[in-house]
Amino acid sequence: MSTRTINGGISFWYAQDGIPAPREPLTGDATADVVIVGGGYTGLWTAYYLKKAVPFLNITVLEARFCGYGASGRNGGWLYNGIAGRDRYAKLHGHEAAVRLQRAMNETVEEVVRAAAQESIDADVHQGGVLEVAYTPAQLARLKAFHAAELAFGEQDRLLLGARETAERVRVAGAVGSAWTPHGARIHPVKLVKGLAAAVEALGVTVHESTPVTEIRPKHAVTPYGTVRAPYVLRCTEGFTASLKGQRRAWLPMNSSMIATEPLPADLWETIGWEGRETLGDMAHAYMYAQRTADGRIALGGRGVPYRFGSRTDNDGRTQPETIEALREILIRFFPQLAGVAVTHAWSGVLGVPRDWCATVTLDRSTGLGWAGGYVGSGVATANLAARTLRDLVQQDSGQSGPTELTALPWVNHKVRRWEPEPFRWLGVRGMYAAYRGADRRELSSHTATTDRIAVVADRISGRH
Repeated sequence: MSTRTINGGISFWYAQDGIPAPREPLTGDATADVVIVGGGYTGLWTAYYLKKAVPFLNITVLEARFCGYGASGRNGGWLYNGIAGRDRYAKLHGHEAAVRLQRAMNETVEEVVRAAAQESIDADVHQGGVLEVAYTPAQLARLKAFHAAELAFGEQDRLLLGARETAERVRVAGAVGSAWTPHGARIHPVKLVKGLAAAVEALGVTVHESTPVTEIRPKHAVTPYGTVRAPYVLRCTEGFTASLKGQRRAWLPMNSSMIATEPLPADLWETIGWEGRETLGDMAHAYMYAQRTADGRIALGGRGVPYRFGSRTDNDGRTQPETIEALREILIRFFPQLAGVAVTHAWSGVLGVPRDWCATVTLDRSTGLGWAGGYVGSGVATANLAARTLRDLVQQDSGQSGPTELTALPWVNHKVRRWEPEPFRWLGVRGMYAAYRGADRRELSSHTATTDRIAVVADRISGRH
């Protein structure tokens, strides 16, 4: 590779679209009706829907760096209908409750596309659905089971494809099958978050950047520059939650890394296909995710160093060279003809992982404290559903409306136990992903249709399934 890889710089999406002009920090104590901590998708969508529903509300958003600095500006651009914890919610609340949750997620994909269009946000949206491929017998067995499960949760418009039909969509080397759902779209994450922040400000929401919240307590959001007092304080901090006082063991900040290639010439695209621009994933245990960008690159991600000791997070997305190489190997395993293509960008970010791998939305009516997150990497769409649910919970609590379909969904007010203290947290996560990578290697070489036993054990111990 002759082209130098730009490592960090927050993400490729910012390298392409530019860092936004800074908004003013908080300048002293203030009051509001609702204060939202975190200026990513969850916080901004919550501000958006609350202000649209109740225009007279005084809403303040506090963001530590700038809107979209975290996962909202670093993700793979998968707007899709997956939600963390659905199977567990089916066990806790019954199958029909989980079906309602899945139906709400299916509709959320359309809602994000609709809202972006209404606000004239051009986020490179392409509704090509989601294609998940299998390239080993064990992956194919999991794919078929996954497809059957999705059908059982009411998704009747999805397809199970054989090797030839898969190749007609995208020619992944060695692919033996795939599953496709229409409930997905490719987006440019930063264009969406920038447009959303602008839309929120245009509605009259106050947004303070460079204002880290150090502590949240009932009716108070504390920052170095002053305290904002409000009846409702909503925590929307996802992978950065551990930095708040008393939240070190709430959600684990899981690291995910990405690379982007140089723009591919037309003759290479002809060998790959991918004309439907589906978001692309696989059925490996340490899975990958990819998209064909609007400017003709492949942006591809997966787990690098999954967790930093003490729940630390990075500053600018800088990524270890061995992680970049590992992601490049996945790229070439999928598309061997790209061996000579340059990787121009690499970056990393954190996502929030609860101990039981279940996304949640909560409003404590006794304190006015609310929160949403724990999306485990499925946050681009889930954040929107969470925001509309927080809107309904606040309106219900303040007497402006009654219960709604969203407030009755099974993820509302779900309680999660805390993560283990260090060093057990670090040892557990590192060991889990070492087990998953080893399982993927063994499945690739053994050609057995049975899922590797170590991966099954890792799933059980981690709480993933």
